[in-house]
Amino acid sequence: MMSEIIHLYHTNDFHSHFENWPRIVEFLKERRLLHQETGEEALILDIGDHVDRWHPYSEGTLGKGNITLLNEAGYQYVTIGNNEGITLPHDALDCLYEQAEFEVLVANLYEEQDRRPKWVLPYSIHTTKQGTRIALIGLTAFFQKFYSALGWEVKEPFVELQTQLQQIRGEADIIVVLSHLGLNDDEKMAEDFPEIDIILGAHTHHVLHQGKLVNDVLLCGAGKFGFFIGQVEIDFDEHRGITKKSAYLYDTNELPELVGEREWIEAMYHAGGEALQEVVTNLPEPLHNDWFQRERLSEILCSSLREWAEADCAFLNAGLLLEGLPSGVVKKGDIHRICPHPINPCVIEIQGNELKEILLQSRNEEWPHLQVRGFGFRGKVMGTMLYDQIEFVQTTNGVVKQININGNKLQPHDMYKLVLPDMFTFGYFFPQIQRLKNKEYLMPEFLRDILIWKLKKMYPDY
Repeated sequence: MMSEIIHLYHTNDFHSHFENWPRIVEFLKERRLLHQETGEEALILDIGDHVDRWHPYSEGTLGKGNITLLNEAGYQYVTIGNNEGITLPHDALDCLYEQAEFEVLVANLYEEQDRRPKWVLPYSIHTTKQGTRIALIGLTAFFQKFYSALGWEVKEPFVELQTQLQQIRGEADIIVVLSHLGLNDDEKMAEDFPEIDIILGAHTHHVLHQGKLVNDVLLCGAGKFGFFIGQVEIDFDEHRGITKKSAYLYDTNELPELVGEREWIEAMYHAGGEALQEVVTNLPEPLHNDWFQRERLSEILCSSLREWAEADCAFLNAGLLLEGLPSGVVKKGDIHRICPHPINPCVIEIQGNELKEILLQSRNEEWPHLQVRGFGFRGKVMGTMLYDQIEFVQTTNGVVKQININGNKLQPHDMYKLVLPDMFTFGYFFPQIQRLKNKEYLMPEFLRDILIWKLKKMYPDY
C-alpha cells in the first residue's frame, strides 16, 4: 500500500424522524456501490439518538425497529445517545442490539461493578483492504444520575478516552471518535487529545458544513432529524499519514424524492405493533385538555404525579398533553399520541423558603406561550402551569400573600417533597433546581406510564 482514499459517512440525532430515512438509505447504497467500483474504502456510522420513543414505531418496538432499519441501511459502527441510554428500561437497552449487524462502541458505559455490557465494545480497529488501521472509539453523554437510576454506570468520558487512547497506542494509523457529547466537549477534546484525527459529533445537533478544525482535529456534525448526511474524505499515505481530511454535508431535501417514500413514511406511524393496541380503560366521558387553562385531564396527570411519587406537592405544564381523550375505549397508543415525551418524574427535597421562590417563579406570565425545544419535550408550547396540593392565596389585585401546601401555610424552614417533570431540572427554567444535589429521578416510568396507572385506577371496569 502506498496511499488510499477513505470515506466516512455519518448521521446523528435522528430521533426517529423517519421522513428522511428512505432518501438516506438510497444515498448510502449508491455511495457504497460507487466506492466499491473505484476501490475506495467507505464506512457508515451513526453517532447516537437514532431511537426516540416519541414515534409510535420506536415506542411499539422499544427501539428494536430502529436497529432493523440500521441493519438494512448497512451501518457498520454506532454509538449510543442519551435517548438509547436513559429512555429505555435496563432490560430493554440490554437486549436492544441483539440482532444488530454492526458494532456498538461505547467506551464509558458499564454495568454495575465495572463490567462492560456484553453488547458493547469500547473501541474497534477497522482495517481497510489496503491495510490502513482506523481506530473508532465511542463516547456517550455523562448523565450519571439517570444511568445509575436505571442500573447502569456511566463514567466521565475524557477519563475513559484517555484509557482507550493508551490501549490503542501504536495499533492505529487513524483515530476517529464517535462522540455523543456535544460541540463544546468536542472542542475541548480536540484541545486535550491532539492525537485524535477526527471527531464525529452529536447531541447538540450542531451543523458543520465543512467541519471545523480545532488543534488540527477535524470536528464534524450533521445536525438532527436526518436533515443532513455527513461525509469525511481522508487521503492517507503510509509514510506521511493523513495528507488531507475534508468534511461535507448533503442536504436530504435536495436528494430526489423516491417512488413510494411518502406511503412508507405514513406506514411507519402505524407500525407500532400490538404493544400500542393494549386497552387501558373505557372512559364514560371525555377528558378535555387545554394548553392555556385548567382542564380535567391535565389535573389528573398532575395529581397522579404526586401520588406516584408520594410527594407533598406537584406541578407541571399543561402543554405536556397534546390533546384530550374522547369517551370510549382508550389504548396505550392513544396515551402515547397525546403524551409522547421521554420525560420522567423528579422528586426534590427542598426547604420551604426555596420552594416558595420556585413556586412564585413558576407563575411566569410569559411561559404559557413559550415554544419549548429539547429537554425531552416533544410538544408545541409550555402551556399554563397546573398545581396539586399547592394553593396561592392572593390579594384582590393578584399579589400572592400566602402559599398553602396540602392545606397548611408553607413554613420557610420546613422540608417538603416536590415532584415535577424532569425537564424542569435542566436548562434555564429553574436555575436553583438545576443546582440542587438532592434530586431523585423516578425511572424508567415516563409521565404517560403514570397517567395510564392513574386512569386504570379511576376507571377499572372497562
